[in-house]
Amino acid sequence: MRAKDTYFVRVFDSDRPDATIGVGECALFKGLSADDLADYEATLSAMCRAPRSALTSSYSSIRFGFEMALRRCESTEWSRGDLGIPINGLIWMGDKATMVRRIKEKLDAGFKVLKLKIGGINFDDELDLLRYIRREYRADILEIRLDANGSFKAEEALDRLNKLSEYGIHSLEQPIKAGQAEAMALICSRSPIAIALDEELIGTRSYDGARRLVEDIRPQYLVLKPALCGGFSGADDYVDIANTLGIGWWATSALESNVGLYAIARWVASKAVAMPQGLGTGQLYSNNIPSPLELRGSSLWCNQARAWGDMTDMPWRQ
Repeated sequence: MRAKDTYFVRVFDSDRPDATIGVGECALFKGLSADDLADYEATLSAMCRAPRSALTSSYSSIRFGFEMALRRCESTEWSRGDLGIPINGLIWMGDKATMVRRIKEKLDAGFKVLKLKIGGINFDDELDLLRYIRREYRADILEIRLDANGSFKAEEALDRLNKLSEYGIHSLEQPIKAGQAEAMALICSRSPIAIALDEELIGTRSYDGARRLVEDIRPQYLVLKPALCGGFSGADDYVDIANTLGIGWWATSALESNVGLYAIARWVASKAVAMPQGLGTGQLYSNNIPSPLELRGSSLWCNQARAWGDMTDMPWRQ
């Protein structure tokens, strides 16, 4: 993946059309989002003429963008620049040598929690990689999270999880493809490693529908991407469900620009959670929008001395 298109919306007060109320990012993730449909741009255009109706759209990314543009956020220690949000270091899939180099870079930067994408190279090589990490860093020094992105077959998942459990793994996201609730529930009940749902949560659901899904599968964690799981309102539902059922959760970005990433960080900060979040993707882009976001070691900060970039020259459509 070398590029990612996204959509931005601006909301105005009809009495003051020269003054922008807010900007939001409708962060469509092509190939992954349930919103990736042929009528997306037409639907988004219609929502721009009735922005309040976008807040109940069945398109998660459209809800996400308009909630961002219309939401009045309370000041937090994070937004005032007084507190950083702890994040995990993300290690992208690659060959063994590349992944070892990336791991060393993150550890040198001070990260205490690493998230490794697995399922992209030979499984035995991945086990060797974990063996190498654990020879150098004990589990009480370095937390390892894994993300299989649904790459395991249902019939092999528990065997692989048993092998992975030898290396002090904190959790593993989405071992099998989404949509196999019965198989996922069995894995969650028998896995020696805590299981987190990720792609399983994609799409908009009612509160009752979201609760049924989580109750049926009973994972140990939820991984929340607001642009994919019903916007901030949908993510709020999952947080409430997780808290009610005693399930942990953390948020991650879905490769948003700094506009969306900043909004997710503000949302996370309002929840006062201490668990490291998955918000370290802002540095991936060569043409990101300048923002107050600043990565200091293993924490994401809001540096109020850094101004937002000017978005007025973007190719806005009327």
